[in-house]
Amino acid sequence: MAKNKTKTIFFCKECGYESSKWMGQCPGCRQWNTLVEEKVTKSSGAGKAGSVEKARLTGLFDVSTKEEDRMPSGLPELDRVLGGGIVRGSLTLVGGDPGIGKSTLLLQVCRYMANQGRSVIYVSGEESLKQIRMRADRLGGFEKNVGLLCETDIGAAAEVVRSRRPDMVVVDSVQTMYAEEISSAPGSVSQVREVTSVLMQLAKQEGIAVFLVGHVTKEGVVAGPRTLEHMVDTVLYFEGERNAVYRVLRGVKNRFGSTNEIGVFEMKQEGLIEVRNPSQVMLDGRPVDAAGSAVVCSMEGSRPLLIEIQALVSHSSFNIPRRTTVGIDFNRVNLLLAVLEKRAGMQLGGCDAYVNLAGGMKLGEPAIDLGIVCAIISSYRNIPISEGTLIFGEVGLTGEVRGVSYVEQRIQEGIKMGFTRCILPKTGSNVQSDLADKIELIGVSNVREVISKL
Repeated sequence: MAKNKTKTIFFCKECGYESSKWMGQCPGCRQWNTLVEEKVTKSSGAGKAGSVEKARLTGLFDVSTKEEDRMPSGLPELDRVLGGGIVRGSLTLVGGDPGIGKSTLLLQVCRYMANQGRSVIYVSGEESLKQIRMRADRLGGFEKNVGLLCETDIGAAAEVVRSRRPDMVVVDSVQTMYAEEISSAPGSVSQVREVTSVLMQLAKQEGIAVFLVGHVTKEGVVAGPRTLEHMVDTVLYFEGERNAVYRVLRGVKNRFGSTNEIGVFEMKQEGLIEVRNPSQVMLDGRPVDAAGSAVVCSMEGSRPLLIEIQALVSHSSFNIPRRTTVGIDFNRVNLLLAVLEKRAGMQLGGCDAYVNLAGGMKLGEPAIDLGIVCAIISSYRNIPISEGTLIFGEVGLTGEVRGVSYVEQRIQEGIKMGFTRCILPKTGSNVQSDLADKIELIGVSNVREVISKL
């Protein structure tokens, strides 16, 4: 008979590195104080080797290149982020802050799938059946039944799923599930890895689309080992403030599509409503003739997005000036302030600088550099930028304005939103004549030219 052996090992919470003893620094990811103690039970069964099937070799040209079988989710914004729909046999992790709308989004997908005649099972380890029914009544629109299962034992849940063979399974959440053979508490490193491994095998073997809900830490990443994100096929993050009405669904990993796409939703009483024109939403309420406000165009996947950047520059009353950013990389803003002081002769060393990205968005594309620079210049000199001006371009350390990609798509979005002037890199100002006739294009090569053009 196989005997169970229990031993204690140490796991790294960030990268999953295993060690037989505790260390202050993880040798795998070089992070400090990330190793946690876990008890692992291993079976010493000797009969496993005989039951393993022989591995089969497949030639490269024998592999079918047929498109994946995708199912529509009923939310085109979600389909865009997923790469065109839900792939059978895929494992998708959805993370986000508490109350951001993860469960609401997935229950809306369950409603659409069930109404289309597909079999759906919703496994909840956090809420009772009554709570799920109350949320479903609030959302409304359920015409056919959705299978509900309140279970935290992953083994029992997997047996139910295998017996029913549904088209889609939602597990809410992965941190509440546990495997009996692992002695540690639910949510620990070893439990999360084992639960994800079971669900991954279930998805691949049975061809079931599985969605996992994951809790996030205060840093905004999914709680548990970093290997959790490596094991799944797709990782989606819900971004936005809990008190704000708009939510952004961003794909950070996708084996079946682009990782740069975003979906924008509005939270209402009846659930999450898609926002078809995010640029209009982000520019609503923009101040007119206010110094320090600039509109930039950022590409999120294949979608151009117009958004307002606000800057406030004022003389500091402290020896060390304050620098604060919201939605923009802090170090990038400091770099651009240094470029303006060195290359444009602006005395910003004794000024506080606050830079904010309106609408609760987070952007990291270099094409917004020129917009940040223009907003800082406008606030410093207290001169508003004309209302119909669109700005985009990358700024280098020597003060040069470098070209960016998708110039024509950005200009077309600006024309659609009613902008009459565009400040862009000189290298990208040669566009189609029909676009140049609809908007004034101002090409700049360095930050000094930007000051004169503003």
